[in-house]
Amino acid sequence: MNAPIDEDGYLDTLGTATAPKTFRPEKEPAPRAVCTNLADFLSIDFPPREPLLTPWLSKQSIVMLYAWRGLGKSWLAMSIGYAVATGSALLNWSAPGKARVLYIDGELPGQVHQERMALIVSSFQDEPLEDGYQIFTPDLQKDGIMPNLSTAEGQSIIDEHANNADLIIVDNLSCLARGGKENEGESWLPIQAWALRHRAQGRSILFVHHSGKNGQQRGASRREDVLDVVITLKRPDEYQASEGARFNLLFEKSRNLTGDDVAPLSVELQSDDGMITWKWTPAENAILDRVAELVGDGATRREIQEETGLSRFALKRLIEQANTTRPYTERITLPDARKGGAR
Repeated sequence: MNAPIDEDGYLDTLGTATAPKTFRPEKEPAPRAVCTNLADFLSIDFPPREPLLTPWLSKQSIVMLYAWRGLGKSWLAMSIGYAVATGSALLNWSAPGKARVLYIDGELPGQVHQERMALIVSSFQDEPLEDGYQIFTPDLQKDGIMPNLSTAEGQSIIDEHANNADLIIVDNLSCLARGGKENEGESWLPIQAWALRHRAQGRSILFVHHSGKNGQQRGASRREDVLDVVITLKRPDEYQASEGARFNLLFEKSRNLTGDDVAPLSVELQSDDGMITWKWTPAENAILDRVAELVGDGATRREIQEETGLSRFALKRLIEQANTTRPYTERITLPDARKGGAR
């Protein structure tokens, strides 16, 4: 028989007036989903998405940077974070003002991270805001174990620090999101929900990830659905191991960006006298290699244009010029424009 509940909502655990009582709180109602009509929606004054690192990183962006191990993606991610924190330029990008950055490192030993950051700091003229660049790293945690971003508990621990940031850098997914199989889309859903929650609160997320043997990001492709920008780093064909961090930087996905804003770059990290310098030049060959990959994958001409940001005429001219100097076996043949819906 169930114990009685008095008029104040207390449970009589022994069924007597003198028994100790435990409060049974009412269950909180689930939050209501909001829907609006078109006229009201168009009248909403959404805050502008202010740039953090022009042209590709704005507030409320969700971005992924991925590459094969040892290519230099952590060096680049740290430099991106520090450029945002100090309102500085990096490559052909620029930060219009100082913002607060949280760098969550799941992999590097503390001393290595410290050495890299000392080089990066010495290479920039400006400094962050007070506590404007925060570092969350394994060697500062008990037993060297970082919170698991795949769990509600791990997200809660991270959020104690992330809630004060404008940009959250997660380096890297394989180390910090330890749940389920990497190639299953379901294991990505808790992390996606976490990222969307921060985006709704005005923050940006930069995920750093590994590529697989096929050159694509490891795991399920559904990750890209929510991402605004996807950047990949590729080894140049003529690369030598002695050259260190040198790569082609390509924008695989770039929502609302086209043309020069997402043009591939040839990038090299140089070190001299306790300072580092990022050198870059346009990477036309990288564009051609990407076009060849897309053609091999069966992409339409429209899809190739959207991927590269090139107009129909610019793409045609680039391929024609390249084919005059390339061996016959390496020439690129674009798909029929009528099948690709050329614009």
